[in-house]
Amino acid sequence: MTPLADQMAMYAAYHRDRRNRATHFIGVPAIAFAILIPMAWLVIDLGTVRVSLAMIFTGAVLLYYLRLDWRLAFASAPLFVPMLVAAEWVASQGLATALWTFGVGFIGGWVLQLLGHAWEGRRPALVDNLMQIFVAPLFLIVEVAQMLGLRHDLGRAVAERIPAHLPQRKRSHG
Repeated sequence: MTPLADQMAMYAAYHRDRRNRATHFIGVPAIAFAILIPMAWLVIDLGTVRVSLAMIFTGAVLLYYLRLDWRLAFASAPLFVPMLVAAEWVASQGLATALWTFGVGFIGGWVLQLLGHAWEGRRPALVDNLMQIFVAPLFLIVEVAQMLGLRHDLGRAVAERIPAHLPQRKRSHG
């Protein structure tokens, strides 16, 4: 597995513009919440316990984060668990409500992020590495941690690695 600092550096290289990063603080959680809604419809009955795909997916993401960095995984859980609970609730409110909420979150989140990338002048990181989808929420958590004066060790390690991950900007012809 690629070390956390390298994954974060790749993501950071595509998100240098403060406006782009700001759009991601809304867009990434909106998309993450939205995709949990249809996942909540897929349920497995395990005797007296009902487990949704949303629960399994959220657990898998948190386990992935745990493998990358236990402190960040524990910081992520208080954000992901309420998002999961809310998505499960929305999914139970009827098809029209759930689809409308999904559409607003998913489409709105992507529109915001693509607007940020237009300002940045770079394509989204996931175009070059699909795993960056899972790094995006963690990146935002690290940004908040650093604003609070935490995880500067990781910030320094990421900053050292960014140049190796800088994507080439498209050149206009003509």
